[in-house]
Amino acid sequence: MGRKYIAIGAFMCMLAVAIGAFGAHGLKPVIGETALKTYETGVQYHMFHALGLLIVALLANVWGESSRLLLGARLLLAGIILFSGSLYLLSITGVKALGIITPFGGIAFIAGWIMIALAGMKRT
Repeated sequence: MGRKYIAIGAFMCMLAVAIGAFGAHGLKPVIGETALKTYETGVQYHMFHALGLLIVALLANVWGESSRLLLGARLLLAGIILFSGSLYLLSITGVKALGIITPFGGIAFIAGWIMIALAGMKRT
């Protein structure tokens, strides 16, 4: 689990940087300020949780693999896709209905961090 999620986390960090650069340089003149702020929120949460994936992978290497850590990592990844992905699409397309997906990503983030906390509590 550790090596796999280090790779996934590093890839997601790289993707957050690339998506952020695209927004700052490519989208800024095309979409409005409000849409750009929404896009930037997606990038911010994307990077935070990509770094979270790296932390989870390192914890798995230190503590040993656990089903709670694995589920936590999967939920963080799902949160990036649902939360940040929906904000990216909403910003670019202007389709407000995509906003209905965003809370599911937020729930995935919360559940992921709960699973990681439970994995830590099990270790003590």
